[in-house]
Amino acid sequence: MDNSTTSLIAARLTRAIVEHRLQPGTKLAEQKLADHFGVSRTLVRQALFQLSQNRLVRLEPARGAFVAAPSADEARQVFAVRRMLEAEMVRAFMRQVTPAKLRALREHVAREKQAVAQGDAPERTELLGDFHVRMAEMMGNQVLAQMLGDLISRCSLITLMYQSASAAAHSHEEHAQIV
Repeated sequence: MDNSTTSLIAARLTRAIVEHRLQPGTKLAEQKLADHFGVSRTLVRQALFQLSQNRLVRLEPARGAFVAAPSADEARQVFAVRRMLEAEMVRAFMRQVTPAKLRALREHVAREKQAVAQGDAPERTELLGDFHVRMAEMMGNQVLAQMLGDLISRCSLITLMYQSASAAAHSHEEHAQIV
């Protein structure tokens, strides 16, 4: 129970960070979170530790936990790793593409286009990030899907801090070109 509760708390906090409801630098008070989730501070502390392992949260001794605020240099490094992984994954995906997989990606890209057009930032962020994770899942590579999911969570935080407004539309255009 405790592990699943801790994972649930970590997942909900991750979503709040990815959807920009928790901004970089925001203090994450253990007692407030424990009250919000109806759990002990110990479970909250474990969830915050998990998030610190993924670099979404920064733990500071005697100060507490804060939503991470990655540097511009770290942002460049994270996106460089993502480009390397995704480029090779697209090549591997193309070797095993089927009409059904292509149809699924086309449907995904159509949902991206709609979210971009409607200015739905949380939905757009989730769909744009999920494009490559879906590809990895369709390839049957759960390790890659998990790694990309973690990396995309970090990217969402970086995007919030550094990405220009037109970049989301550009990402969608790239996905449409890949398909």
